Amino acid sequence: MTLPDFRQRATLLAHIKHTKQFYDERCIDPSGGLYHFYKDDGTVYDHHTRHLVSSTRFVFNYAMAFRQFGDAADQQRMRHALAFLRTAHHNPANGGYIWELRWQDGAATITDPSNHCYGLAFVLLAYAHALMAGETSARADLDATYALMEQRFWEAGHGLYADEADANWQLSGYRGQNANMHACEAMLAAFEASGDKKFLHRAETLAHNIAVRQSELAGGLMWEHYRADWSVDGDYNRHDKSNIFRPWGYQPGHLTEWAKLLLIMERHSAHLSGPSDWLLPRALELFDAAMNVAWDHVNGGICYGFAPDGSICDGDKYFWVQAESLATAALLAERSGDAQYWSWYERIWEYSWEHMIDHRYGAWYRVLSQENAKLSDEKSPAGKVDYHTMGACYEALNVLKD
Repeated sequence: MTLPDFRQRATLLAHIKHTKQFYDERCIDPSGGLYHFYKDDGTVYDHHTRHLVSSTRFVFNYAMAFRQFGDAADQQRMRHALAFLRTAHHNPANGGYIWELRWQDGAATITDPSNHCYGLAFVLLAYAHALMAGETSARADLDATYALMEQRFWEAGHGLYADEADANWQLSGYRGQNANMHACEAMLAAFEASGDKKFLHRAETLAHNIAVRQSELAGGLMWEHYRADWSVDGDYNRHDKSNIFRPWGYQPGHLTEWAKLLLIMERHSAHLSGPSDWLLPRALELFDAAMNVAWDHVNGGICYGFAPDGSICDGDKYFWVQAESLATAALLAERSGDAQYWSWYERIWEYSWEHMIDHRYGAWYRVLSQENAKLSDEKSPAGKVDYHTMGACYEALNVLKD
């Protein structure tokens, strides 16, 4: 297979278009919202289930595409997704956003009424990117979502967000780093969209409390799961590989994703409330730790999870882990000046180009075995709309120069 030059902007822009086209002509449901479930060839295999994560990520995808390419069709897709988020997903009974619903004949039936900080983080991210794409009305939604997160999930004593609540906003005892990581991502986007420093300062607090304070409780890396007092829960989902939102073990993809967020935050160092000199060193530590343990030297690619003893506990290759890591490698290469990170960038791209990307139909396969065998013909179930892969390309474009 002939490989393109992954350090050329034209390569990444072409790949974004190729990925996006997988969804473009088949994603819109004229009765409302977008379809969330696709087979490898693009066949929609569930026309009715709508998940908050996919709904919000579609707003991100088409807002970014419209800003990059200026195509009015992408603007219309963004607005279509945004309207569904504001109406079908918004729950007037409790002021939250519905985690999962069934959409049929233009009407919604709630199938999971629980409230998730992870979900609200993506709602905030969607409104931030809509605002950056010119939807000025999204500013009010941005502020309202932030206020909702503060009211229902913020725990000032810990400086972090709680994770989930029932339909009556009663919190569960579970606490997790993942919701806080995506909240940090959303806060950075909200600051970039609005210029309001409250978002940046909240991102800064989240980053330090997870990437430094909580990590010190778990061997210097981010553990995923915690009890209500934010003590480490080392056994949560230890024997359940099926829970993809809450996997056991250290997650290399989250280590590299946090490294990316720290570098994005550093761009705004002039506006931070505290010192920024810790951000680059910590980003380097996190990326290096992930690659040193999780890179598969036999089959290529980055494994999904590893145990505290350094053994691989889940060797499967997930698309988003590769994508987030290649974006981070580009940012680290540009920021540190160390050529080894360009080597990592190209190595991860080469693996992904050969194994993860569907060059026939478009988009990325969701998951492969450790030996890079396909495990399913379901390319995009709920949650996967290639926000990670296209987002990684946009981030790399920030540092690539033709």
